[in-house]
Amino acid sequence: MRQEPINQLSESGLRVWRIYGLFQTLIVLLVGIGVGVINYFTGQFIWLYIVDVVVIVLIGYLLIYLFPKIRWTRWRYEVREQEIELQHGLFIVKRTLVPMVRVQHVDTEQGPILRKYDLSSITISTAATSHTIPALVTGEADELRGRISVLARVAEDDV
Repeated sequence: MRQEPINQLSESGLRVWRIYGLFQTLIVLLVGIGVGVINYFTGQFIWLYIVDVVVIVLIGYLLIYLFPKIRWTRWRYEVREQEIELQHGLFIVKRTLVPMVRVQHVDTEQGPILRKYDLSSITISTAATSHTIPALVTGEADELRGRISVLARVAEDDV
């Protein structure tokens, strides 16, 4: 099997994913509060409060700390002259090779949280699919977008 790709995402990407996990945990917290309020008015099962708190704490730990750390550790990419290799996954690691001759266009994207941390995502589009490299430093993302665009044109000219 080939060696894994050499480039890793920015460490700021880990912080951004943790912020996303915090937002998701807040949604779970609101649902937990709703369950607690309904329980208060209907049944007053004390064990339900305990289960509610345990579930919220567990989901918070998974979404804010553990899953972003694993995701950041596994996310790797490499741009070569003939192909782009991507590796990502939480429990199952997926490796994808995108031939340069298939690349149609490359986009960068930056939402408000990514902008705060000076990060961007690159989306590589082919005829059938699109692949995203998340959480790259904005300067690096712009440079990589240009490089992929040039390599895709050269690969297209060779065909």
